[in-house]
Amino acid sequence: VPHINKSAPRHTDCIVTKDAGAAATFQSQVDAAGVYWNCSTRFADGFRYGFGAEVGISTSMMPPRGPVGLEGLVTYRYKMVGDGSGHMVKDFAGDNAKVYTHKDLL
Repeated sequence: VPHINKSAPRHTDCIVTKDAGAAATFQSQVDAAGVYWNCSTRFADGFRYGFGAEVGISTSMMPPRGPVGLEGLVTYRYKMVGDGSGHMVKDFAGDNAKVYTHKDLL
């Protein structure tokens, strides 16, 4: 936890463990806008949080923090817990999965 708090960008961090106590410690002590337990950090998206299109992303403490929508003047912290069933960001899993496309903009 001290290493993460010192070195990570404070956007989204995840722990993968069966130990509920370790997960609770992680989620309460890691200083990030999103602290997840057993689920993909790809859920860290303003649209998935219900904000609509993101207008930016901030890793600062104040203001705003995390995915930023139009309501970005308030700071939030998000905790997410996976249920062990291997959930992924739905649009990119399964038979009709979307694929990431990358374009060279230069």
